[in-house]
Formats: sequence, structure tokens, C-alpha cells
Amino acid sequence: MTSQESLLPGTRRALLHRIAVAQAEGRAPSLVAAVARDGQAVWHGARTSVEGHGSDEDVQYRIGSITKTFTAVLVMRLRDEGLIDLGDPLEKHLPGTGVGEATVAELLAHTAGLAAESPAPWWERTPGSLRPELSDVLGDEPLRHPVGRRHHYSNPGYTVLGALVEEVRGVPWEEALREGILEPLGLHRTSAQPQAPYAGGWAVHPWADAMLPEPLEDLGRMAAAGQLWSTTGDLARFAAFLVRGDDRVLGAESLREMRTPAAPAEAADVMDGTAYGLGMQIQRRDGRLLVGHSGSLPGFLANLTISVEDDVAAVVLANCTSGPLLGAVGADLVRIVAEAEPRIPQPWQPLREVDPAVLELAGQWYWGTQTFGLRVSADGLIALGPLTGGGRRARFRVNGDGTWTGLEGYYAGELLRPVRRPDGSVSHLDLGSFVFTRQPYDDEDVVPGGVDPQGWRGIR
Repeated sequence: MTSQESLLPGTRRALLHRIAVAQAEGRAPSLVAAVARDGQAVWHGARTSVEGHGSDEDVQYRIGSITKTFTAVLVMRLRDEGLIDLGDPLEKHLPGTGVGEATVAELLAHTAGLAAESPAPWWERTPGSLRPELSDVLGDEPLRHPVGRRHHYSNPGYTVLGALVEEVRGVPWEEALREGILEPLGLHRTSAQPQAPYAGGWAVHPWADAMLPEPLEDLGRMAAAGQLWSTTGDLARFAAFLVRGDDRVLGAESLREMRTPAAPAEAADVMDGTAYGLGMQIQRRDGRLLVGHSGSLPGFLANLTISVEDDVAAVVLANCTSGPLLGAVGADLVRIVAEAEPRIPQPWQPLREVDPAVLELAGQWYWGTQTFGLRVSADGLIALGPLTGGGRRARFRVNGDGTWTGLEGYYAGELLRPVRRPDGSVSHLDLGSFVFTRQPYDDEDVVPGGVDPQGWRGIR
């Protein structure tokens, strides 16, 4: 259930105003939205052209390519269970497709070089029975670009991933979805086929306030790319999962991996601040990093937007082929809540146990002449970054053998190793061959290239 009292009246009005403007200006037959905060749905709103029939959080809408995020979670589950590796070429698990050189990761990130769409007729408005096999989806010339060279959004690519799930699991994609995601998370109103109550899809005339019903097609083989129906209530719960993880489905670390850019940015993407991870879209808007996915099929628009830092998510669904810009609406709903009611941080907590060997690393270090600080936090991580100005900074997780691995930025995946003297004290830090010393250009012969024996001096 949605707790409407969880937001202040002014915030709720601002949210309602934003979706009301979107529905009116976008001429949507109906538009529904939900906001989740701290893992719980806290607001639901609806606007409709039919008086007295506003959809609630239990009414299904078609969500189009948000389905891809569900499929990506299924693939990541296979990886975490050791059944596949993201670096595996497709041919290893699904031979004979003609695109076997592409890796699983490249398919997830839309860098496999595949065509954007299946061969004609347009798959979104024709029965899936016209494309019963993968060869019908991929066509005679499935590649448009060299494998791994550029990001090129591909619906057939996610069809292939759905087939991969079926091959490895030994069950249909829909069954793998139900058992692997929907049932554990309690997403009982998310399904491959519409289940009443559900909204009908409409086309709105571009030059007249008139509507036309859109055909409802079963996508068949293309289901893993865009088949699903869902509700704002279910998608709000799914958004909470995408932030926190659930060990019954997928852990938080793997979801963080999905939210990390995995595709080379096109020039246009660099300009508008967008990127793509593993089944998730990433954008920077109004200074806020947002992740999620958009979706559309004839008669429907959908958007899921999450700010992990603010722990706020927005779901927006509409039953029209084109109209409201739901990506902008979702970003605005997140911004309204994040700015009007900023997240209250959890109380500071000290370490439960203090490891002297780790505490010894805390404090000031020098890389050359640049001053860095190393901090030890209660979450078990250490953070290293410049004390002033910009520069490379990262958090590191412990490996259990006296070393640490970088989690982000330049040092992601790099090893930090404290180098000790014969007496056990720390001489310096080795971070991917970079040397950090307690004093700038320490003269104990740990600085690559050595230190001038005459030491520091003034101008003569």
C-alpha cells in the first residue's frame, strides 16, 4: 500500500501538478505515477480524460523496454550462479546464431553491433508468430557495426539474451522470469500477458483531439525485449530492489555493476550526459545521477527513474503511442521529492571493532607532492582522495589478505597494497604501481626514480 502521509502536503501537490501538466500538455488518455523513497512507495497520482475513472497503483500498463532490465537481471543471476560468464561469447551457450562472436556483456550493453530492429514488417505492430525462430529475428545480415566497437541500441540483442536464459535454465523466458524475479519480489501484477484491470492503448491524432485504438500484439520471440505489463505499485517495488538488491534474486554488488556505464559513449551521448550500463540507462540531469529505463510500444509509454544517492525513484506510465516526455516527468518527480524533502542521513556510527593494522593506514599520504587523505569508515571500506582540489579518489574494499581493491573511478579494480618494513611498520602504499608516502618524496628509496640526495632547497 502507498503511504500518502509519508510526504508533506506541499510536496504531494507539486507532484500532482507535474503529472497534471504532463497529461494535459501531452494529451494522454491517462497518466499514472508513483514515487518510492527509502524502499517504500510514498505517493501515487493519476490523471485521466475519463472523469471518475483514474487508474490506481494496481492497473496494468504495457512497459515496453523496461522489460530489458528484467531480462538483464535474469542474465546477471546466471552469472552469479556460475552458469555463465559475462565475457563468454554467445556461441559457447547458444551456437549457430550468426552473432556468436558477441559476448554476453556486449549484448547487455548494446555493444554487440546488432541491428536496432528485426527485419520487416515492424515487430511492434505485427504478430510474434511471424518471427518464430531467432533466425527470423536476426535476419540474414544481423550486424550493423563491428562487435564491441560502439553502442547501438538493439531490440534483437535482448531477444538473443532471452533465448540465452531459456537455453541455460531449460525453461521458457516467462517461466524463468516468474520464478527468478516476480515471485521472490512479490510482483504479482507484472506479467507477459495483460491481466485485468489493465489500460487500453491509444494513438492520439497529432492535429486533432481524437483517438484511435492501437493493436495489441503478442511479441513472441521478441518478448524479452519488450513484452511485459506492470503497474506503478509493482514497478515501485522493483525500483527499490534495483537500489538495494535482494539475495533471493540478485545482490547489491551485481546491481551496482548493472548501474555502471558499460558502453562507449557516442558523441551525442557525451553532449547530453547519457550512458548505458548492463540493462540500465544512465543519465546526469540537474546535477543528479539517474538510472533506470524507458519503454514504449504502440499505445503505451513508460519510464522508471531512480536517484540512488537520494534513494528516490519515480514510475510514470501513460496509454498513448506518443505524447508526454515521461523521462523528463520522471526526473522531475525525483527532483521534487529530493529537493523538497532531502534525505535525512542515518546517524553516524563508529566502527564496531578497530583493526590496528587498518587504523595504521589512516591519515595523510603524499603522491609526489600532492596531499591525500585515507579514511577508514564503519562500513568496512577505506577511502583515498586528495585533501584539496580535484583529483583521483576512490573507495576500496578489503580482500582479506592485507590488500584492498578499488571500487570506482580511475582506481576501480586496482590493488592497494601496504608495503611494510622489516619491523612491520608501514613504509608506503603501492596503488597500481603508484607510491604513496607519509612525507613528500620520502628519501627511503621507495619513490620510483629515487630522490635527489641533496634534498629540498630554495632558489640559489
